[in-house]
Amino acid sequence: MTQTRQAYPSDLTDAEWQVIEPELPCSTGGRPRKWPLREVLNTIFYASRGGCAWRMLPHDLLPWKTAYTQFWRWRNDGTWEKINAALVKAMRQQAGREAQPSAAVIDSQSVKTREGGEERGVDVHKQVSGRKRHIIVDTMGLLHLVVVHSAGIPDGNGGKLTLTKLFDRIKRNIHNRWCRLKLIWADGAYEHITDWLQHQCGWILEVVRRPPGTKGFSVLPRRWVVERSFAWLGRYRRLSKDYERRTSSSEAMIYIASIRRMVKCLATDR
Repeated sequence: MTQTRQAYPSDLTDAEWQVIEPELPCSTGGRPRKWPLREVLNTIFYASRGGCAWRMLPHDLLPWKTAYTQFWRWRNDGTWEKINAALVKAMRQQAGREAQPSAAVIDSQSVKTREGGEERGVDVHKQVSGRKRHIIVDTMGLLHLVVVHSAGIPDGNGGKLTLTKLFDRIKRNIHNRWCRLKLIWADGAYEHITDWLQHQCGWILEVVRRPPGTKGFSVLPRRWVVERSFAWLGRYRRLSKDYERRTSSSEAMIYIASIRRMVKCLATDR
């Protein structure tokens, strides 16, 4: 199919397509594709950036069922996360860094949800009814891992869930990207898991505190990196709140936003 429609700002340029195409899974057989994979991605990226419902996608894009089916398949087999991991590695190497980070930052963000769906609760501290997004980023602010769970789970317990998932992947050698990790920065909400993390994973958790007497907004060392990452993700309107019924879909949407941003950065720097 030749694209005859007017391009949307979320569409992949030729340079961006050259960046992401090698990271896409190869076809495993079956009948030929009816729609070009580039157009499938453009439709998914439009939903992520524009924030519209699947059934309300513009008619000049692909049928919503086609785009959603591809989103669903790659969510279930972990493809979105694998693409994100490959692009993170490319971003770090392009910046002259080791492919695997030795330090990371963890933090959470509480967001409201639509009605219904799994894993919903109330964050009593922020007075938000919905879910929490726990993310781990490196010192460049690149997303390495996201776990979405009920907002009613305290940060420390949610941090355990996230770090346990990370540690389990190391043991299974999935993506082989965290073997250099030694240090994790966090805020005071994670202080009580410091000993657990040292004993369970052998990692050091360093709490970054606000300077005594500080009032109002203050840029804190290391912690500003993960806050900036949340700001980057906030540009994607689909993430303005959690519209997904399943937490796996929520996590996939966050990986998609991270992927789209990195593809743009990699194509620009070429």
